[in-house]
Amino acid sequence: MKKQWQSKSKLAAAVLCCMALTVSACSEGDSLPVSTTSTATATPKTTAESVSATADTQTNKPGYVNEMDKTNIMTISINVDEAQWQEMLDNASEEEYISTDITINGTTIKNVGIRPKGNSSLRKVLDNDTTDRFSFKIKFDKYVEDQTWLGLDKIVINNMDADKSYLKEYISYDIMSTIGVDAPLYAFADIQVNGKAWGFYLAVEVLDSAYLDRTKEGEGELYKPNNDGDMGQMGGFGGRAPENGEASGNLQQPSDMQFPEGMRPPSDMQLPEGMQPPSDMQFPNGDMGGRGFPGGMNGAQNGVSLAYSDDAISSYSAIFDNADTKTTEEDHQRIITALKHLNDGTDLDTYVDVDAVLKYFAAHTVVVNMDSYTSTMGHNYYLYEHDGQISILPWDYNLAFGGFQGGTAGDVVNLAIDTPVSGVSLEDRPLLGKLLEVPEYKEKYHAYLQQIMDGYFANGKFEQTVASLDQLISDYVKNDPSSFTTFEAYKQAVVELTKLGTLRAESIQGQLNGEIPSTTEDQKADSGKLVDASSVDLSKLGDMGRGMPGGNRFGGGMRMGESPNTSG
Repeated sequence: MKKQWQSKSKLAAAVLCCMALTVSACSEGDSLPVSTTSTATATPKTTAESVSATADTQTNKPGYVNEMDKTNIMTISINVDEAQWQEMLDNASEEEYISTDITINGTTIKNVGIRPKGNSSLRKVLDNDTTDRFSFKIKFDKYVEDQTWLGLDKIVINNMDADKSYLKEYISYDIMSTIGVDAPLYAFADIQVNGKAWGFYLAVEVLDSAYLDRTKEGEGELYKPNNDGDMGQMGGFGGRAPENGEASGNLQQPSDMQFPEGMRPPSDMQLPEGMQPPSDMQFPNGDMGGRGFPGGMNGAQNGVSLAYSDDAISSYSAIFDNADTKTTEEDHQRIITALKHLNDGTDLDTYVDVDAVLKYFAAHTVVVNMDSYTSTMGHNYYLYEHDGQISILPWDYNLAFGGFQGGTAGDVVNLAIDTPVSGVSLEDRPLLGKLLEVPEYKEKYHAYLQQIMDGYFANGKFEQTVASLDQLISDYVKNDPSSFTTFEAYKQAVVELTKLGTLRAESIQGQLNGEIPSTTEDQKADSGKLVDASSVDLSKLGDMGRGMPGGNRFGGGMRMGESPNTSG
């Protein structure tokens, strides 16, 4: 069933030049032309010197930085015992590591840990008996202490779930990097298993110790806030608690999910086929996004929303139980102090890295990713703290560009830049809401949005970027033996993504210019000024597929920008 790759380079010199100008600079600030030439053609290196030589002596960057070149296609060859590999796939829900030898761009690292990863994406593959195309996490020091790949301790390879264009996550991180956000490194990757083509994936640097060394001089603490009681965990997707450095709990459920006793869905809520709630089930506030949903569907429970409740460390278990660095009670108290000042709106520049946070939310708003802090889920982000100051870091963007809680194409295109939330209010998300209450910070936020418009979208730059990336990966997608989509559907998705991104930029620019209302409330009052997105077919881009009522929307039609208590 799986075919050998028949990859070939088709980039002309003109395209290389175009890409050098239009695809944004690497997170290190370098701008490189796209090339499909891979270092993997070199003879595999297995010496201790090649694996431990972690730094570029001229730039003092770890060696993996040059190897994770977003303008090249990485090659990752997994050599593993066939029986162990099949057993791992057959029991993917357990997410247990097995040992393998892995060759990346010609360098072989032996006795490396690999396992399936994910929640909704993992469940979707488990439920599909025609594919084993899981996302995977690779841990280089799982079995050999302090072993790395050229300085990197962990990497994930993502399977392009819910993304027929193959480009959503790549472009999201690219925009983040353009604006100066410390996004993880990323590059497309051609995956082989025991010499046979497996699939075309996106490789992403895990935010861990190597990431801190690369971006923060090794300083500070990392947390990946996640509420174990959110909807993703209610379904019991696996026997293992989420591990740091991965998404944990997208809004997906098996068709036989039973809701807790004493809960009732709103009368207009449409349940997926086979999903039967108890007759006495009640939803708080009459809406799935309401406060008090089990585990906190608005993400307010246990600290995920970054709302301050009290000084007890136990009140923020969703943060501190998911520390990615070794932390102490003193570290935790610094977070709590920062959250208290954030929620009070006092000394914000002391306790919040304001510029870093505003840059993150500017890019995040552009790409419309609601499987995140800005929606009812309140997850899929990293919290970084250093010397008592907090900031937010990006993670998991395969559902960007309206792939989750997106509503209509018009909702995605016109998401209000000053209320860019879904199912919650800005009061529920203080890291964004409190900053936007300060006129100076709101002005900076708008300036960063304008910087993205000028640097990534103006004068056809976005369209050129997508076209160049299509040139880079098209043959790989065409020959992808395990793709979730057809090559024809991929090409259609590229067209739709181009239209969607262009119209999104038009709306943002109109909002910045004052020509289009910039809050959800004002847009509802004056909808005639919104950008017409009727030409965009979101279904061609891909989304979560099997999911909650109304496709990507809650309780019969909550649109983005609204909290559950204000939806019309």
